[in-house]
Amino acid sequence: MAISDSAQVEPPTPLGGGRRSVLRLFARLGPLPALLVVLVIVFTAANPSFLGGDNLLSVSTQSVFLLLIALGQMLVLISGGMDLSVGANVALTSIVSATVMSAVYGDTPAFTPDAINAGLWTALVVGLVIGLANGLGVAVLNVNPFIVTLATSSVFAGITLLISGGQEVGGLPRTFVYEVGSGSLAGVPVGVLLTVPVVVVLFLALGWTRYGRHLYAIGSNATAARVAGIKVRVTLLVTYVACAMLTSYAGWLLTARVSSGQPLLGAQFALQSITAAIIGGASLRGGRGSVGGTILGVVFIMLLTNGMNLMRLGSNQQSIAIGLALVFAVVADRLRTRARTQVAAGKATS
Repeated sequence: MAISDSAQVEPPTPLGGGRRSVLRLFARLGPLPALLVVLVIVFTAANPSFLGGDNLLSVSTQSVFLLLIALGQMLVLISGGMDLSVGANVALTSIVSATVMSAVYGDTPAFTPDAINAGLWTALVVGLVIGLANGLGVAVLNVNPFIVTLATSSVFAGITLLISGGQEVGGLPRTFVYEVGSGSLAGVPVGVLLTVPVVVVLFLALGWTRYGRHLYAIGSNATAARVAGIKVRVTLLVTYVACAMLTSYAGWLLTARVSSGQPLLGAQFALQSITAAIIGGASLRGGRGSVGGTILGVVFIMLLTNGMNLMRLGSNQQSIAIGLALVFAVVADRLRTRARTQVAAGKATS
């Protein structure tokens, strides 16, 4: 019996040695290393102080907020979703935690530790509530993550303005502002020291725990994961809660940095965190992402922003650059996926 043309399967074209090496390198590392090299060369040529110690220390201090949020965003992206409410989360956390700290502190130095602890726990509770709202919408009600987090973003932004009346909240403890927000220990910014344990925990959770294996499995194929006995809803709920609590922690640290509760704080973080996570190797289709890659993605975004500041580019130009970086990251993600497929096909035929 003759076999029709449509039933015939063309064997993958074998890859040449040089092309295979390039594709394998691109599939493994993505475009980020090359982008970082180009970025450093361009901005160093434009302003020699770009690689100065003081400038790099300033960049590391400012990076911790985006890093915490991008790590949470990475978890959600691995699961196959996204969280657009992180900006509203930061503003709500800033206003609520600042209000609590100001009330407990009351300009009485003896109450400083109590006020700081109350502010931190308040921020984490805010993150828990926001994460539960997003997680229940996605995992239990099965609503698209884009719609859920876009809606909750609007709700939380409205609540923030209702609570604050559009005004900033001052009267924070001096220790919180000058030591947590701007202080350093042995030359290392306190914000960086408070972020390192979180990074270590996330690295271990993704690589060495059942939660990490289940999260990657759900992002790769949720139906197969459910058939395999993985509790998909619980894992998704935990993931959105983790993302929101990481974001609230960043909002609390950022409140110390700006020395007051700000109702419009963090509007840029939704775009920047998604861009950093995707440039760092996370995929919009889920199933991929790493702590190390996200750290490099955040370094890229922060160096890009810092370089543009040194070149005295305005916020409008910077927004255009960040938006173009996101478009490039999405295109690079597709090209990287295609490269992985071609490399795998080459292995199968070699």
